[in-house]
Amino acid sequence: MKTELLIGGKWLPASDGARIPVLDPATGEEIASVASATVEDGLSAVEAAASALPSWAATAPRARADLLMAVFDLMQERADSLARLIVLENGKALPDALGEVKYAAEFFRWYAEEAVRVAGSVQTAPGGQNQIMVLRQPIGVSVLVTPWNFPAAMATRKIGPALAAGCSVILKPASETPLTALAIGALLEEAGAPSGLVNIVPSRRSGPVVSAMLADPRVRKLSFTGSTEVGRRLLAVAAESVLSCSMELGGNAPFLVFDDADLDAAIEGAMIAKMRNGGQACTAANRFYVQEGIAPAFASRLASAMGGLTMGPGASEGVQLGPLVNAEAVDKVDSLVTETVSLGARALVGGSRPAGPGFYYPATVLADVPSSAPVLAEEIFGPVAPIVTFEAQDEAVRLANATEHGLVSYVYTADLARGLRVSEALESGMVGLNRGLVSEPAAPFGGVKQSGIGREGGHEGLLEYTESKYIAVEW
Repeated sequence: MKTELLIGGKWLPASDGARIPVLDPATGEEIASVASATVEDGLSAVEAAASALPSWAATAPRARADLLMAVFDLMQERADSLARLIVLENGKALPDALGEVKYAAEFFRWYAEEAVRVAGSVQTAPGGQNQIMVLRQPIGVSVLVTPWNFPAAMATRKIGPALAAGCSVILKPASETPLTALAIGALLEEAGAPSGLVNIVPSRRSGPVVSAMLADPRVRKLSFTGSTEVGRRLLAVAAESVLSCSMELGGNAPFLVFDDADLDAAIEGAMIAKMRNGGQACTAANRFYVQEGIAPAFASRLASAMGGLTMGPGASEGVQLGPLVNAEAVDKVDSLVTETVSLGARALVGGSRPAGPGFYYPATVLADVPSSAPVLAEEIFGPVAPIVTFEAQDEAVRLANATEHGLVSYVYTADLARGLRVSEALESGMVGLNRGLVSEPAAPFGGVKQSGIGREGGHEGLLEYTESKYIAVEW
């Protein structure tokens, strides 16, 4: 298990010797500590990435693809050990962690296939006087900042396209889950990544370290996944250097269920959309808007399904719901539930934190939630499903769009025409139509409004790490 910084192909302690304790969310106890990068360490990583950039940018696309495929193969081989490492520091249930590892590996396979498709174009100028040649070139040294909720997938979703495009990177993982990021760095080394191509710098001093890296003129790209609040601050810092930014920020996903929906399918989709990673996902269904005719049955069925989940340590056999990531997360969820119940909502299942060690909160379904309740305005990031009823389609769309966020929405209806009309009317970058899972390496992932800028995944995710160069060719 790697616990030092990866800079320039070497595993190094922090320059001042500082370390970050890593806790097991199931017990609250320390399981390891990792080096905590200083500003100087961050700038050393920039130096290493800048030194590695020219040769990697000049590397043949097929050779870049071969490296990514080699890492994909290693992740497939080591899936169980990687998943158990995720469980150890993140807390999610082992089946969930195994799913994440397979999903994370797919970004390396997808971008291995995309690496050979960084295509430019040539066309004749409308006046016929010259040729317009457009090249797609690597944008350069890229700083990648990832969250704790999907420590493998959020790293590979950024590293994959960056390397495919010909960029070198510095990854700053979340302090809660640095072990998985360092393990992926070790796999990249094993697969033959050149020294300095991928640098990994966990740090408790995230603000100063990231700001210093972004101020370095050799850095040309920032990719961040995290809260809207932090994203706004990073955009302000990046603006000083006029950096290209990809920002995947907070979500407040509505889950719309119409009277004609297949109830079995809606419940199945709701469990996926709500309970993936215990609700700790930016794509998690946050607000359930259910048409009046089907609302009682939906609420009852959802409460039964969520109440039937086995909660416990993520690595234990049969566990489906692990702990939240830390004590602060439990405090937030418990506060939102308590406040919502005080406003007149009913907890059909769950609704209070359990006694004992670990950062647990039970699966909770809240019925009769007032439309003004704060739980509908905040990203819950926990296993809580608040249900609000609606009468007509226009009301459902209005309620769904009444948020500053616009990452993903979910719609369940048997009427495909209505489903498509509603999907177009929803202000979100992605829509799951009769489907509770939208994440897919081959598809463009991202939001509108306060949920972000740019796209990850798909061919669009590759283009985020390139710049267009126009050459006017005399003809």
